[in-house]
Parts: sequence; C-alpha cells; structure tokens
Amino acid sequence: MKRLTLPLVVLVALAMLATATGTALAFCGFYVAKADTRLFNQASQVVLVRDGDRTVLTMANDFKGDPKEFAIVIPVPTFLQKEQIHVAERALLEHLDAYSSPRLVEYFDENPCEMHRFERMAAPAPAAGGLVGGNVAERAKSLGVTIEASYTVGEYDILILSATQSQGLETWLRESGYRIPPGASRVLGGYLKQGMRFFVAKVNLSEQSKLGFTYLRPIQVAYESPKFMLPIRLGMVNADGPQELFVYALTRNGRVETTNYRTVRIPSDLEIPVFVKNDFGRFYKDMFARQVQKEDMRAVFLEYAWDMAWCDPCAADPLSGDELRELGVFWADRKADRGGAQNAFLTRLHLRYDGAHFPEDLVFQETGDRNNFQGRYILRHPWTGKDRCEAADTYRRELPRRLAQEAATLASLTGWDVNTIRGRMNLQAGAPPAEEEPWWKAIWKN
Repeated sequence: MKRLTLPLVVLVALAMLATATGTALAFCGFYVAKADTRLFNQASQVVLVRDGDRTVLTMANDFKGDPKEFAIVIPVPTFLQKEQIHVAERALLEHLDAYSSPRLVEYFDENPCEMHRFERMAAPAPAAGGLVGGNVAERAKSLGVTIEASYTVGEYDILILSATQSQGLETWLRESGYRIPPGASRVLGGYLKQGMRFFVAKVNLSEQSKLGFTYLRPIQVAYESPKFMLPIRLGMVNADGPQELFVYALTRNGRVETTNYRTVRIPSDLEIPVFVKNDFGRFYKDMFARQVQKEDMRAVFLEYAWDMAWCDPCAADPLSGDELRELGVFWADRKADRGGAQNAFLTRLHLRYDGAHFPEDLVFQETGDRNNFQGRYILRHPWTGKDRCEAADTYRRELPRRLAQEAATLASLTGWDVNTIRGRMNLQAGAPPAEEEPWWKAIWKN
C-alpha cells in the first residue's frame, strides 16, 4: 500500500458574527502584479461564509499525485445530510485569490515645475483502499465507530462517522485503507471530547472519469453551529515541515481575526525600488518569510480586508453575485453581476504554521471593523525631465535620499543585502546627495 499524505489542512470552520459599521478609504495607483497562493508550496485554501450560526465551508488543497491516494478526515460539529455537501469549481477560489492578493502598484513622478502635484493616499495605518466486504458496519461497531451516513457527491465518496473512543476510530480508519500517522489518536480524542463527528472523503475514480475532471475540485459543506474555529491540529500530525494556509472569510459585518493567536497586518503601503517590478514574486515570498520569522511563526497575517463591491487598485474584478452564491454567500444578489453593491466583507488571512508553533486550533471572531486594508507595495518612477525651476531643483536634491530610503526599506522587509540592492538601483554605496547647482548657472540656460 502506498503511503498517503493527508491534505495539509484537515479542518472544519465554524463562525460567530457580530453587527458592525465602519468607514472605507480608497487607494490609488496602477496595478501591475500580484502575489497569489501559487507562490507558495504546500498551500491550502479555505473559504468561510458565515451569518449567524450558518456556515458554508469550502476546502481546497494542493494535493499532487494519484487521485486514488487522496483522502481527507475532517472533524465536523454536526451530522451532515447529503444535501449539505457540494463540490465547487476551482475557478471560484482562483478568482477570490486573485481579487484579494497582495499587489504591486506604480506611479510616475510628474514634472515638479507644473502645478499638478503627485498625490498618494496611504492606507490606515491516508492511501484510501476503500471499504470492502459486508462486515464493515459490524467491524466499525465493535470498535466503537458508527457509520452514520454514506454518500457519493460529485467525484467523492463520503462517510459521516462518529466514535466513542479515539483508538477504535484510528484502528477502523487504518483497516479501511486510510493511512493514519502515529500520534493521530491523541488528536482525534480531543475532537471526540468536543462531540464532533468526522467527515471522511476519498475520490471515486469511476465518477471522476464520468465527470471528465483531471484535478480534485474543492469540497463544500453547509451547517449550523455556534462555534467559530478551524481545527488544524490533525493536519499537522504527519506534516513534512511548515505549511501555508489561506483563509478567506466572507461575512455581512466586518473583518475577521483570530482570538488565540495574534492577528498582524502584513507590512503595506511602502515604497520599494522600481526593479522589484520584475521580481515581485521573490520579493513577496522573502518578505513574508521575514515577517513570519519576526513573529516567531506565532501570528496570523492579515493580507486583505475589503468590501466585495469594489477594489482599488484591482488585481481582479470583484466576484459576481452568482459566484458569491456558489461560495455560499446565500444573502448575495445574483443580479449584481456588473459591480453592483454586495453586502459581503472579505477578510484574507495567511499563516505559516507547524505543530510546535500552533499547538491549538484556530479560533476566530468577527470584528466591527469595516476599514479597507490590502498588502500594497509602491513603485515610484523618478521624473527625468530637464525643466528648471525651484521645485525641480528641490526634487533633484531630495531624490537620492528617497532612493536610499527605498533600498533600506527593501532590505528591512526581505533581509536582502542593502549594497546588492543599491547596486541594482545604480546607487553608489554611501554616495552623498547631489548638490544643487549654483544659482547663476541657470540664468542663461535654454
């Protein structure tokens, strides 16, 4: 039997909301690049739609390999009927990712001698072998495991399980072809004490062939629960190093944050050297790694918080009413397909985690904060004109200081060598600011 690598995120998400009001601030600029989830290896995506006790959870992962080796075991708070389980299109998450990705924008300095001044608005600060034979239910019962339901939804075979003790559940999963790693029993026991059931899914190869899909689509479940949490511990039992998790929360009222770990805003609205335009992917990966290191891998990072109706600058168009409904935003207006206002506030959270630094499941709360925020990095192309005036002379005198500050900012964000950065900017290490020409040289210049 081949070794199963369980999905890197094995979770269930439950939410509790509060009403809120807030203000919105706009950004300006020309969008030129984005830092989406494809930059990161071992990355999983979860969409949480929540209103009151109602939750719609969409789960995707970056599983690569033979579909017959794919299986997930997800703790869930309640029994799920077949109609509560759905299979989504991957394009929905790709659109949501693109819309909310940290982005690069650029400006071009205007002629300082002209009246129109450049303005910049800153943001506030297991290989599943399958169940065979007629004694499955009896064997499960002897181990304290109850198969409460069995469904086929899309290309997935799904079981809803309950159990009286974790060792029996682990034994049954192993005997049924699910490769459960050592240590899973302890984690399973913690969820059993909370009265949770288990959602178990594997690929039905025959159904997948009929449907014509060559990749694994996201799984969705809809349910009601007062809890607002993501149990991530089971997914870390056999993890090979740190993992990436992106959580997209869609709510009516405001920004979502974690309560048992610090929620930290990613550094944003900083001016960096123009050459980063051609290397934005490496910049963002190194910058994020630097922030994770500074927080000792014990923080959840906010990358985006915005009303779904608009964006500025846009890395992708807002999701349509139909797309939001497909993700579970049941209050969305399907007719609002062309940028119409939607009462859906999007929060994008990103964390890098392992068992040592994230020993507890994630617990969330919705805040009343509706202020907009995005990971945004600014390129300012210097003005290179020849016009002469007092404002232009001041601009030329101050430009070297600005470029030096951009180099220092980039070095601080990423850990890159500042002298290498200065070299790529064609700045002389330690060069003094350019001196202003004597006043009399400009008298008779054309």
